[in-house]
Amino acid sequence: MGGGLRITHDDHVALLRDGVGGAGSLWADLGSGWGAFSLALADLLGPAAVIHAVDRDAGALRDLASSMRASFPATSLEVHVADFTRDLSPELGLEALDGVVMANSLHFSRRKEPVLERVQRMLKPGGRLVLVEYNSDHGNPWVPWPISYPVWERLATSAGFTGTRLLETVPSRFLNEIYSASSSRV
Repeated sequence: MGGGLRITHDDHVALLRDGVGGAGSLWADLGSGWGAFSLALADLLGPAAVIHAVDRDAGALRDLASSMRASFPATSLEVHVADFTRDLSPELGLEALDGVVMANSLHFSRRKEPVLERVQRMLKPGGRLVLVEYNSDHGNPWVPWPISYPVWERLATSAGFTGTRLLETVPSRFLNEIYSASSSRV
């Protein structure tokens, strides 16, 4: 995977591939930022994709929209300036989703259970949550509350997800390793 510790677009695609394949084309990227993983979703899902990018940073979402138009012009991108850790209004259309990506965003929530309850409500039955996270339980000022894969397995089960499995790992200069995992809504 990738060249050394620099994570590339190909790495982002590889981290998502096994969790996204065959799950449908309506997805949300919660805490999307500039959209590295939204772009990976577009690459994997193809032109039929509808991707909702949710982030508090309007500037990052504008940059993402520009990048998406340039790289994947046929992909439908809906951007939402919102905080996914709070109740999201139904008007955003984040319901009956085939999948949700949370890439390096869950570690900003100390209390993960309420966030995961919201994600459950967004997903259709059988919908997938693909988590990309630092494989550590000890954070720092930039990654305050990471969650190692063994802890994620237990948390996903207690939050009502099933079929949790480790997808990929990639070395990282921050906290040594990033992993991706897929879990499904019952």
